[in-house]
Amino acid sequence: MRTPRRHEHTPPAGPGATEPRAPHRPRAARRARGGALFASALVLVTAATGLSAQAVPALPVTALPESARHEAAPPETAQQVADQSEIGRATTTAVQDQAQAADLTNPIRSNGADPWLEYWDGYYYLSTTTWDSTVIMRRATTLAGLKTAPDTVVWNDAGVANRCCSHWAPEFHRIGGTWYLMYTSGNSQTNLDGQKLRVLRSTGPTPMGPYEFMGTPLPNQWNIDGTYLEHDGRLYLVWSEWNGPNQTVRIARMSNPWTVATNGYTIAQPSHAWETIGSRVNEAPAVLQRNGRTFMTYSASSCNTPDYKLGLLTLTGSDPLRAASWTKSSQPVLQRGNGVYGPGHNGFFTSPDGTEDWLVYHGNTTASQGCGNTRQTRVQRITWNSDGTPRFGTPVPSGQVMTPPSGE
Repeated sequence: MRTPRRHEHTPPAGPGATEPRAPHRPRAARRARGGALFASALVLVTAATGLSAQAVPALPVTALPESARHEAAPPETAQQVADQSEIGRATTTAVQDQAQAADLTNPIRSNGADPWLEYWDGYYYLSTTTWDSTVIMRRATTLAGLKTAPDTVVWNDAGVANRCCSHWAPEFHRIGGTWYLMYTSGNSQTNLDGQKLRVLRSTGPTPMGPYEFMGTPLPNQWNIDGTYLEHDGRLYLVWSEWNGPNQTVRIARMSNPWTVATNGYTIAQPSHAWETIGSRVNEAPAVLQRNGRTFMTYSASSCNTPDYKLGLLTLTGSDPLRAASWTKSSQPVLQRGNGVYGPGHNGFFTSPDGTEDWLVYHGNTTASQGCGNTRQTRVQRITWNSDGTPRFGTPVPSGQVMTPPSGE
């Protein structure tokens, strides 16, 4: 039996492999930076609270232990306690705001393969492949803030035999006023033949859940990289599946977000030379809609190569289930460049004010890194051509400062 898509999701090498660590910063430099952040925050505090500079206590960078502070502190009046509490709250907020206001640069996450990102109700939410039994998510009020936001486990399949392992490619979508989360998982960390799509439904108001398990839409075959298409009042499931020598993009209509109602139909398979480097692959579909038009990106070629890239389908017919309704662009729309290799497996999100479209995807920093945990989450703005088609441009280089999404 073919070992399906083993090239695309190679677990991190070695049992002890971990997420890359941040460069070590000398202790003195860390303290100096902390002192500078605190000093900047105090300026914000005086504006936020109306207190004078003299009212703000002069605190050392290295504070005394809690017990020593209590012993050394003189008695305080109730008003002084209230003032100190107000200063503390404002200082904490100011420091958080200043950290979130850091420059927006790529990458926004290391070990960030197969990213999905949405802006909702004041927060950006990001989820990526974990390789294990969990689905994780982080959130921040700015796009740059996602770099340092903590991860939260929003779902864990540990102990559930048929879906315990190798969690990939989470996506969360708001459908009919409810958040649904779809991911790929299987029954083994090493044998990937059992990978299938799974669907969760949120019982809470945000993408963070909590979630309940709803079902496996395609229980009888290998299938990965699921996404949703809403078109003319109908809901469709789009995914990737092997068909002979080709990994293809397929589609079926749904009766609800976890139940397929029709047969599946292939709408894209490798047909250009640039889709067959390393392996014959069309996978990871993602829908982009604007001004009544529907586009769908997909990732082509093997992600074990630096030539993994994005292709584009355009819905030009009336029935999304028919391959003839989709027109494939003859050239890739995003490929390696500017020190970024294998850019692919993307999603789309909008700016806080809804005026801009943005791309999230993963990429490597060398040509030899392949499909493991070296892939980083990256973002950049999409623009639009005069004919109404999307313009993706080239990958934004690492470290280049970008203007944050409109409305931040």
